[in-house]
Amino acid sequence: MVSTRHAADYVDSLAAAGRYTFTTDAAVKALHTSVAAARAQLRRLKKRGQLADPHRGFHVIVPPEYRRLGCLPADQFVPQLMDHLGEIYYVALLSAAELHGAAHQRPQGFQVMVAKSRRALVCGQVNVQFVARADLDRTSIIEKNTPRGRLRISSPEATALELVGYASLCGGLENVISVLADLVDALHPDKLTEAARLSPIAWTQRLGYLLDLSGHWHIAEGLARHVNDHALVAAPLIRRKSRQGAPHIKRWKLVANATLGADQ
Repeated sequence: MVSTRHAADYVDSLAAAGRYTFTTDAAVKALHTSVAAARAQLRRLKKRGQLADPHRGFHVIVPPEYRRLGCLPADQFVPQLMDHLGEIYYVALLSAAELHGAAHQRPQGFQVMVAKSRRALVCGQVNVQFVARADLDRTSIIEKNTPRGRLRISSPEATALELVGYASLCGGLENVISVLADLVDALHPDKLTEAARLSPIAWTQRLGYLLDLSGHWHIAEGLARHVNDHALVAAPLIRRKSRQGAPHIKRWKLVANATLGADQ
């Protein structure tokens, strides 16, 4: 059996080359040992806090500065994990908004959009929440550098629409208004209209109304034209809530069946 020291040397060599993730299969090959022996050695390193396992068979090297987390920050291993799983992804919702400079409320978990449902992931104190969107390949994304590689993020405009579309995962529309107040400077009106064409029309109706409500009507002019051309029915501001007696907002073909206001 290969000694634990050899496993530690393997991990050190990866870190020295700037690689902080690896698989059990890769370790078995590098150590010239059995799967059982490799796992035993890696468990010892995990007990020392040098490794963490966000997913079965997938390991992250934990530098001293992140030992208190018990894992690498999510943005530093999610790209490699999703590549390992062979799945398309992008950072979304509140996590994307934070990366775009809208840090009004930090999400409890790192929110990642994927094509099909996947259970949340816990690695030390790091939580990753997966959100399913079947047509995520239509979403405009950008890439940003992290200390461990490139990270796919929904564009500011796509993020704004998805915040509304998945409001229940973002603290509700009241919180979405507050996040939009921080995100609005990153929004480009023409790109926002382009993103709207690839999203459900009800998202555009609600987002346009929220932008008007928060005093950013000038950014929403393209959205208003899109709604006028494509919205066939009046959407409720809040789904599954009574529309009875609620005012109709003609500009957005929307039933304002809730009273909202941005944080001051």
